[in-house]
Amino acid sequence: MRKFQSYELDRKTVEEFREQAKAPIVIVLDNVRSALNVGSIFRTADALSCEAIYLCGITASPPNKEIHKTALGATESVSWQHFATSAQAVSQLMEQGYEVWAVEQAQGSTFLPNFAPSPQGKYAFIFGNEVHGVEQTLIDQCGRCLEIPQFGTKHSFNVAVSAGIVLWDALSKWHYKT
Repeated sequence: MRKFQSYELDRKTVEEFREQAKAPIVIVLDNVRSALNVGSIFRTADALSCEAIYLCGITASPPNKEIHKTALGATESVSWQHFATSAQAVSQLMEQGYEVWAVEQAQGSTFLPNFAPSPQGKYAFIFGNEVHGVEQTLIDQCGRCLEIPQFGTKHSFNVAVSAGIVLWDALSKWHYKT
């Protein structure tokens, strides 16, 4: 076995990426404090070909030095919008027919292994503030929560890690359905 060289990976150009079909997933960042986390989520969105990122409230927007540090250029390929509030973004997504899920530990949540996305569905996942999580008003607005099971002494994952786990899980269930 041999590791691939960069030139062997057949990477798309930014223009090719923008024109290709995207996974029908919008990532909503609800008042995420760390621009480094935002950049990491941009990079994940690019790698998994997600439709867009909605940056809400205090969440940093490009151009931003710290976002750039971890996004490694993904701010140029991934579509994004900024909203004054997460509630505005969620309302727009619901009007456009997206099934909106908050990623949060909550009473009545769906554990991620039990999440079964419809192949024809459009999804938006809300990821919350590093300290306070997803605002309760957003959970009330969308009425759905996904919870990542955890087995250690900590009660949460880093927001960028959570995004990677949830997005990969959803996409793998679409692409590798058996």
